[in-house]
Amino acid sequence: MALFSQDALNPGVRKREVFGWAMYDFANSGYTTVVITAVFAAYFVGGIAGKAEWATFAWTAALSVSYALIMLTAPLVGAWADAHAAKKRLLAISTVGCVACTALLWFAGPGTLAFTLLLVVVSNYFFGSGENLIAAFLPELADSEAMGRVSGWGWSVGYLGGLLSLGICLAYITWAQAQAIPSTRFVPVSMLITAALFAIVSLPTFLFLRERATPQADKAGIMAAAWGRVLQTMREAQRYRDLRRFLVCVVFYQAGIQAVIALAAIYAQEAMKFTTQQTIVLILVVNVTAAVGAFVFGYVQDAIGHVRAVSLTLVGWIAMVLIAGMAQGVGAFWVAANIAGLCMGASQAAGRAIVGVLSPPSRLGEFFGLWGLAVKLASILGPLSYGLMTWVFAGDHRTAIMVLGVYFAIGLAILRGVDMRRGRQAAQEA
Repeated sequence: MALFSQDALNPGVRKREVFGWAMYDFANSGYTTVVITAVFAAYFVGGIAGKAEWATFAWTAALSVSYALIMLTAPLVGAWADAHAAKKRLLAISTVGCVACTALLWFAGPGTLAFTLLLVVVSNYFFGSGENLIAAFLPELADSEAMGRVSGWGWSVGYLGGLLSLGICLAYITWAQAQAIPSTRFVPVSMLITAALFAIVSLPTFLFLRERATPQADKAGIMAAAWGRVLQTMREAQRYRDLRRFLVCVVFYQAGIQAVIALAAIYAQEAMKFTTQQTIVLILVVNVTAAVGAFVFGYVQDAIGHVRAVSLTLVGWIAMVLIAGMAQGVGAFWVAANIAGLCMGASQAAGRAIVGVLSPPSRLGEFFGLWGLAVKLASILGPLSYGLMTWVFAGDHRTAIMVLGVYFAIGLAILRGVDMRRGRQAAQEA
């Protein structure tokens, strides 16, 4: 079967639409890679917060606030998108918001702690809301039997986007350091680069992607019942028990993943004593392995089954945590980082596809909002527990990363009870 083949798509879906959809992952990955993971996080701890013992906790607390806001509003946003057939419109608003706030990080530096934290909260809120909205297009585009494959296309292209953004920033930072330009100047410029790339590369999404949903008659009723519908869905344990169980699983394993995303550069800098350039090179290579993992595991997932594929990635995550926590040399840490890359791409793509398979077709926006709710809850638990461990144990990052292994182990145990066939049948009967 050819790559990006038409038979993986629903009738009437053109390849350029899938290209436009995947390009959003390409565009927004620069924000995650440069701001949250590789460059700005370490700059915040070392440059803005002055390596204070509470610095990592402050960073994770800001991210947690943004994820809490997403949790509170995701069901409302999803319900409004369903009622008004406005996923694309809301996606445009979230994109503009994230791009603008990222550009405003140009002004971040020593003495701007509160201002910087506010921009991190707002920019990450818009980013996370956009993630939910773009994910809700997946079942409209992909055939149910090829959901993992198409999801993998998006995640793999997304990691390549992060690679491009980080590569351009690395080239600029290398030049700036050669000119003896301090981080207080070259990090803000990298924020402008990231914002510009996000804005430009997301344009194909809005040019090619179609809004296939139709507005629903009872808009006021849908909005009034938005959180009620979410709570009702949670209570329908018998009808959607496999989706519910998987979302609980998502909370645990994503807690570990989100901590790695948010704190990789901080761990490299504080525990392994990497320089900014070394950290960026590491994240560049990890993005390549993540892209490979997302693309290849999309096919593996369709071949061996969703649950088995995710189980393999969680075993890999546990191995990564153990290697990274015990690594004394650079070589072992590089091995751990690349295992993380492979597992990250694979588990992210697989998780989104599973939600698409288990969601009722008439309530995609709401159910992907529920998925976003689970991911954002995980994004609070994982990074915040890591940050708290570093604060309690006076900056001991090795102890903190070992805590993440517990999240992956619990997720693996919960995943064993998910029955994809039963869950899909329940979704189709809804």
